[in-house]
Amino acid sequence: MLLIIADWFAQYYSPFSVFSYLTLRAILGVLTALAFSLVLGPYMIRKLVEAQIGQAVRNDGPQSHLSKNGTPTMGGALIISAIAISTLLWADLSNRYVWVVLLVTLLFAAIGWVDDYRKVVEKNPRGLPAKWKYFWQSVTGAGAAIFLFTTAPSLAETSLIIPFFKDFAWEMGIFFVILTYFVIVGTSNAVNLTDGLDGLAILPTVLVGSALGVFAYLSGHLQFASYLNIPYIAGAGELVVFCATIAGAGLGFLWFNTYPAQVFMGDVGSLALGAALGVVAVIVRQEIVLFIMGGVFVMETVSVILQVGSYKLTGRRIFRMAPIHHHFELKGWPEPRVIVRFWIITVILVLIGLSTLKLR
Repeated sequence: MLLIIADWFAQYYSPFSVFSYLTLRAILGVLTALAFSLVLGPYMIRKLVEAQIGQAVRNDGPQSHLSKNGTPTMGGALIISAIAISTLLWADLSNRYVWVVLLVTLLFAAIGWVDDYRKVVEKNPRGLPAKWKYFWQSVTGAGAAIFLFTTAPSLAETSLIIPFFKDFAWEMGIFFVILTYFVIVGTSNAVNLTDGLDGLAILPTVLVGSALGVFAYLSGHLQFASYLNIPYIAGAGELVVFCATIAGAGLGFLWFNTYPAQVFMGDVGSLALGAALGVVAVIVRQEIVLFIMGGVFVMETVSVILQVGSYKLTGRRIFRMAPIHHHFELKGWPEPRVIVRFWIITVILVLIGLSTLKLR
């Protein structure tokens, strides 16, 4: 929105043309989202406490978590608001990719909000029934996939890229819709499963989102894309602004969510952020790199699948508790140790993901 105003003023006063630079608007997006989160965070926490919107802690989990009972939740609404407002302020609103990622993020946030509301306000432990949660996730994910497929102007936007292989690109056709659906819905639920300790999910989200912003910038730049032998996706560079707002809003939220957390993000935040990462990765054609960089999210999800599968098939559990971060807690790791070590793993994986730009 401010870009439109700046373009108009630039006709009469040339210094306003500086706002056309993508990197500047990305920096302003980070700062705006960060400021929004830091300034409004205390107010939001106070209102959540007054409304008694607190987290209910399971009795069968680590005993150290019992002290978290009643900690305000649904704080993810702050993150999503900061992302949405900052994106609308600094992004090019004529760019279709901006609207796709923004709408997917907001729709998944709405699904998470309903689930959280039913759990913490209506005191319904089931929240939004799983079948309905998955149904609305599927509708949103499939809708985004179909839109991206039917509006793709080139085969490069629907071809599968394999990292480390220079000349391989599989033109997926309709399979693009299937892959996109699973990436968006799968990443959404993976981040949701990871959000079980103070700050555990938000910093990996910031790191992966920032790295995807690098891919978006390079994919949207013809010369860089050609030099690095990655698909050139016209207009994808504008997603740098969106990824920047994820980083800013996430860091601002981490200020309050770091151990011991003053607020939890809830499903309204985790479902939306996961979907946002998934749809950005699809647009810049880096689904496999997302799988690498989001290894912590993958590990958490696989641990749940293995735990449930093993118990149903053999009656025995593989881990002391799933997701796997609880397993390490029950083994005696203090919560901060689990969190920081998972952060370190994410840093390493993100660096590996970025290395695929040259190792081909």
